[in-house]
Amino acid sequence: MRMLLASATLLVSVSFATAQEEPAVDCSNAVTQMDMNICAHRDYADADEELNAAYKKATEATQKMDADLKDMGEQYVGAVDALKRAQRSWIGYRDGQCELSGFEARGGSMEPMLVSGCLADLTRKRTAELKTVYETKN
Repeated sequence: MRMLLASATLLVSVSFATAQEEPAVDCSNAVTQMDMNICAHRDYADADEELNAAYKKATEATQKMDADLKDMGEQYVGAVDALKRAQRSWIGYRDGQCELSGFEARGGSMEPMLVSGCLADLTRKRTAELKTVYETKN
């Protein structure tokens, strides 16, 4: 048990140190597979930030929808819950689809890039979907 705890502590410490000391990579000129993996992960991280902002705005919009519909009766309320269910389902889909995407290079050095690329792509698509909840169309 001590060995397991020591191993877990070491893993967390190394992960924290790695996150703090991310290598300087020019993503506009990534050549090595490691650089491409790092850049693909950064791209996904950026897309995830945008998604989180869009989800927050969508949550605020659905809260307003529910408040506006509450006067019509409780049976009309539920936009917030629908958004949460949709997001949870989407996360499961995204994770499974992107894991599958990585099988093209399973176990190889290119696998992380494929997974991160998939994550970034699907995340941007979901962000666009969420924006339709709170943006008005002309």
